[in-house]
Amino acid sequence: MTAALGRFNRRTFASLRYRNYRLFFSGQAVSQTGSWMQRIALAWFVLQLTHGSSFAVGLMALAQFMPYTLFGLFAGVITDRLDARRLVLWTQFAQVVTAAALSWIALGGFAKPWMLYLVAAVNGAVLVLDVPSRQQLTYRMVGRAELPNAIALNSSLFNASRIFGPSLAGIILGFAGVGTCFVVNAISFLAVLGGLLAMRTREFFPVEDFERPSILHGTREGLAYVRRQPRMLVVLGLTLVLSTFCFNFNVTLPVLAYTTLHTHAVVFGILSAVFGAGALVGALVAASLGRASARVMIVGSLVFTVSELLIAPVHGAYLAGTLLFFTGAGFTAWSANSNASMQLAAPDHLRGRIIGLYFYAFNGTGPLGGLLAGWLCARGGTELAFAVAGIAGIAGTSVAAAGFRRRGAVLRKIALS
Repeated sequence: MTAALGRFNRRTFASLRYRNYRLFFSGQAVSQTGSWMQRIALAWFVLQLTHGSSFAVGLMALAQFMPYTLFGLFAGVITDRLDARRLVLWTQFAQVVTAAALSWIALGGFAKPWMLYLVAAVNGAVLVLDVPSRQQLTYRMVGRAELPNAIALNSSLFNASRIFGPSLAGIILGFAGVGTCFVVNAISFLAVLGGLLAMRTREFFPVEDFERPSILHGTREGLAYVRRQPRMLVVLGLTLVLSTFCFNFNVTLPVLAYTTLHTHAVVFGILSAVFGAGALVGALVAASLGRASARVMIVGSLVFTVSELLIAPVHGAYLAGTLLFFTGAGFTAWSANSNASMQLAAPDHLRGRIIGLYFYAFNGTGPLGGLLAGWLCARGGTELAFAVAGIAGIAGTSVAAAGFRRRGAVLRKIALS
C-alpha cells in the first residue's frame, strides 16, 4: 500500500521536479485564489446593485466572454508569434490594473453596473491572450512527456483555488465588503509576477524553428489542420456544446444561492468551494493517469452533465452542494483530458493555434451561454437552467462517444487490412 501511494504521488506531481514549473505553480497558487475571490465578489456585487437580477448576471457573462468571441480565434496565432513568458508577464500585469480599477470603483462608493461590465470586458480581452500563452509556457517548462501531467496539475491548482478563493470571498464579503476582495486579488498577482521573473529561460524545453505566421494565414492554417483531424473535431464539438449549455456557473450559482435557496454570500461561497473540491479530485485523478484518455473524457463528461440535471429540482443547500461536488469532479476529468489530447496531437509550429482554437470553443460562446443561462433563470429559475444544461450535455456527450467509437473501429479495420 505504501509503495502504491508513493507511485501515485510520483505520477501525480511529476511535473514539479522542474524548477521553472515549481515557480509558476507556486505563483499561480496565490494568484488563482485571488482571482476566484474577485469572480465571486463581482457576481455578488452585480446582484446587489441590480436587486437580484439574474439577467444582469447574464450580462456580466456577456461582457466577460465577448472578447473571446471577437478575438479568440486569432489568439493562438499571436501566441505562436510571441515569446510565451514575456506575454504572460504582460497579461498578468494587466490583470493587476483591472483588479485595481474594480477596487477603486467599489471602495469609492460610486459603482454602477455598466462600470463593472466595462472592467470585466477589458479583463476578458486580456485573458484572450493570457490563457493560450500560459498553456504554451507550460509546454516550454515541462516538455511533451510531462505535458498531460502538467495540464492536469494546472487544473488541480485552478480548482484548489476554487475551494479557498470562494470560501475566503464569502467570509470577506460578509465582514469587509466586495472592495476588499478586489484589493486582495490585485496584491495576489505579485506572487506570479515574481515567479515568472525568477525563471531560468535556458532550462526551457526547445521547440522547432518555424516562420512566424501572419494573423490571417496562420489562422487559416490552424483551421485547415484541425479539419483533417477527426478526433480533434470530436473533442472541439463536445467542448463547444458543454461550454455553451453547461458551463455557466458564473450565472447559475449566484442565482441558485441568492434566489432559489434564499441564502447569503457565505453559502454562495461555500457552494462554489464545494464545486471546486470536486473539481480538484477530478484533476488529481487525471494527473495520476499521466496520459490523455478519451474514455476518461467521456465518463467525466457524463458525470458532469448528469449531475447538473439532478441539481435542477433541488431546493436544499446540502443536496445541492453534494451534487455540485460530483459536477466539479466530472468537469475536470473531461476538461483536463480534452485539453491534453488537443495539445499532444498538435505539432510544435501549430501548438499555439491549436490551443487557441480549443479555448475559442471553450470560451467563445460564453456570451451566448451566459445570456441563455440568465434568460432561463429569469423564465423558469435555476430549475429550468440546470435541466436544459443537463439534457444538452448528455446529448452532446452521447454523440461524441459515438464519434470516438466510429473512429476506433476505422483504425482497427485499417490495422487488420
